[in-house]
Amino acid sequence: MQWVDTLVDYAKDFSRYRTTIKAGDILEILIIACLMYYILAWMKTTRAWQLMKGLIVICMVLVLAYIMDMSTILWLAQNLLSFAVIAIVVVMQPELRHALEELGKKNFLPSGVFSDASKREQELFSEKTISEIVKGCFEMGRAKTGALIVIEQNESLRDYERTGIEVDGIVTSQLLINIFEHNTPLHDGAVIVRGNRITSATCYLPLSDNLDLSKELGTRHRAGVGVSEATDSLTVIVSEETGKVSVAYEGRLERGLNADELKTRLQQILNRQEEEKSKGREKRIRKGKGKAKNEKENIS
Repeated sequence: MQWVDTLVDYAKDFSRYRTTIKAGDILEILIIACLMYYILAWMKTTRAWQLMKGLIVICMVLVLAYIMDMSTILWLAQNLLSFAVIAIVVVMQPELRHALEELGKKNFLPSGVFSDASKREQELFSEKTISEIVKGCFEMGRAKTGALIVIEQNESLRDYERTGIEVDGIVTSQLLINIFEHNTPLHDGAVIVRGNRITSATCYLPLSDNLDLSKELGTRHRAGVGVSEATDSLTVIVSEETGKVSVAYEGRLERGLNADELKTRLQQILNRQEEEKSKGREKRIRKGKGKAKNEKENIS
């Protein structure tokens, strides 16, 4: 039969190639696999992940164009490829520089992957943190003390952390009030919150160039909207002029929130984290049940 002859030929080819595989080849494959894994794990916490998803969409379009013989699209892609590579390097310059710095410090593997993942598991946004932020914001609002609090979610804010001063303290209303108190060394700029901790203060944020924002808004509000446009973070802003509390998320600004409304907006972060955690737990349970079922079938 023809298919049997084909299988025999494949088996002969495999046996011939197998004899040419050396220990160095296996080591090379493992090194490349580990390298690709850690690159993808690093990209997951940077803007590069969003860029990667965009590139995947473009590749799918190009594959469709190739299948349907769309010669014009293929010609454009071929001629723009060299410019696209340069553009990617320019856009990702801060992330690439930071990755090389970490690699030079020999902390790229543990700090970039393992400790980040463990910290996220240990330092999840909690109800106590929500209460402390709400309490601190409205106490500062009553005293007309301006504040800018950026709460990290999935996308890393380490690029902005490096522009400030490291704090690494548990989030409390007293600490927030002390940081933003007038004429103190840390009051100018933003604080970044990761989980239940304030990681940095006096951080510089990108200003939004959205023309739809009110002209009444100052630099603090434009910075809050700007960082929400660049990342998936949620920013709480306390106005120094009016004492009103606002929230910036996904490039949109909600002004004049009361305590209950601010607490509701912050609880949305907590709910998303709990949903992701429960999905991961369910996945591990299903995987464990499947493994136990296979073991039972093998024994029987």
